[in-house]
Amino acid sequence: MQREEFVQQLWLDYIHTHPDIGGLRLWPMDTSAEYLTLVTLNYGPFSASTLSVNLAHMGYRLTGQYAMADKGILIHLLAPSDGSSWLVLAELQLGTLPKLPREALTHLVLQSHPEDCKGHNLLCRGRPWPMPSWTLYTQLQQEHPLAAWLSVMGPRLHHAGFNCLAIGETLDTLHSQLEACGLPSFEGQQNGVFTVSSLLEHRFYPAMPQKIVFGEGDEHRLCLGGLALVQKHIADDHERIAEVLLPSHTRCEMA
Repeated sequence: MQREEFVQQLWLDYIHTHPDIGGLRLWPMDTSAEYLTLVTLNYGPFSASTLSVNLAHMGYRLTGQYAMADKGILIHLLAPSDGSSWLVLAELQLGTLPKLPREALTHLVLQSHPEDCKGHNLLCRGRPWPMPSWTLYTQLQQEHPLAAWLSVMGPRLHHAGFNCLAIGETLDTLHSQLEACGLPSFEGQQNGVFTVSSLLEHRFYPAMPQKIVFGEGDEHRLCLGGLALVQKHIADDHERIAEVLLPSHTRCEMA
């Protein structure tokens, strides 16, 4: 698979999951995201180390690793070989979950069909394991919201981040337009996956609730992922926003 095809598949899966975001017309449709935040877990074919091999074949180069112990995740920042969207690959560490939710999520993941655990498109082919029950989802949500998100969505694109400078509008202007479209933002430097560096002004907009059918047939509406807008406090051309996206104190070197 080529990088362009991979990104296109990611985007098609993303707007299919979030039709409200796919329907936005606040900036040109050909505007590339500054970065794409992907969420996975440290298990078998879905681990960051395994996925990174395939991503390297598509021209993505590892430029930094970050650890957020309070969230139980390792983050791998991957740069493309051209000026396209960077990848922020967030890997949930199953071992950081308490025993019961860890075992329940692991049992769910182990039910993945072998054919759904192969190929280059593991991040854009949907959830490879069965849908959890509502009871399991709520238990995971209480312990770790990202674990609950993964149980429903699988390894996938969580949100796209757009650079306001590339769009040609200020964050405040775009913020007003998104709120007018019915997309209110989170407060603070959070996006449901990681904390954003204070070097950036950042707002995250959860997607509108979608009807989800759970494992026992019951339906509930959930917000799953969203959209981020970012801009630098001080404009310069020396670094891409993705390079200063994560707090510097979380940077680490992995043996």
